[in-house]
Amino acid sequence: MKEYKYTEKKDTRSGFGAGLAYLGRTNPDVVALCADLVGSLKMKEFIDENPDRFFQVGIAEANMMGIAAGLTIGGKIPYTGTFANFSTGRVYDQIRQSIAYSNKNVKICASHAGLTLGEDGATHQILEDIGLMKMLPGMTVINPCDYNQTKAATIAISKHLGPVYLRFGRPAVPVFTNEDQNFVIGKAIKLQEGSDITIIATGHLVWESLEAAKMLFKEGIKSEILNIHTIKPLDENAIISSAKKTNCVITAEEHNCFGGLGESVARLLSESYPTAMKIIGTKDTFGESGKPNELLEKYGLSSVAIYNEAKTLINKKNI
Repeated sequence: MKEYKYTEKKDTRSGFGAGLAYLGRTNPDVVALCADLVGSLKMKEFIDENPDRFFQVGIAEANMMGIAAGLTIGGKIPYTGTFANFSTGRVYDQIRQSIAYSNKNVKICASHAGLTLGEDGATHQILEDIGLMKMLPGMTVINPCDYNQTKAATIAISKHLGPVYLRFGRPAVPVFTNEDQNFVIGKAIKLQEGSDITIIATGHLVWESLEAAKMLFKEGIKSEILNIHTIKPLDENAIISSAKKTNCVITAEEHNCFGGLGESVARLLSESYPTAMKIIGTKDTFGESGKPNELLEKYGLSSVAIYNEAKTLINKKNI
């Protein structure tokens, strides 16, 4: 079993800030917009170095999306920044009509996603955003797992022509992927080989899945771990190949079990390789205020919850 370790914890939103600052130095077409949350989105370094390429629109997220769409017509690559709740639910009409419908080259960058936003509570903990965005034709949806992968994703999407939704979070989480990684949109990363069960995870739950795999290994259960940083387009070949090996699949995401990664995987497998499967996500509910780890535990998204669900599914497979 390959064991992943980390030497530090960093928030993924800082990975976005670092990636944006890099683009500010290397790509003169990249511009940034923010809806009054510069500090939270870690955009200050980009702004300090490129003040003429930054637009502060204030608390006017719908206007921000319209301005971003317009900037693409002049050849700019706009990165919008605000919380995930305001990046999607509040401005869905503008994204659909002004960005997705006309395939505008806008990068919608959304921080503070999921339950691990923590103490800000249900009004800010959007758990439906992946579903909202993946249903838009032509929209690429990316949900990286740590600081390094978020930085790499932020840089990589600048080279992708078309709208992108990039989702990241607030809390400090383990940094365990390579600093110099080559981020390929739409390509799953196999973190661990296994033969008994496939765990397909995205975002913060990739680390939780690796921790669950360690517990399973102590009981002789070999887990195959896929890091699905790109939810759309989905790496169908990697998922089907792993499912054929294990005949047992769990998906894990910090999102409603309706409409997220799990449903995309279930659709794929039902059409191509029907397999014993369990979707781990929040169960048709809003969140609440609390510490990130406590919320992951309460809503069944922790490493222990993934471990328990894996044991249950394997036992069903073996009946």
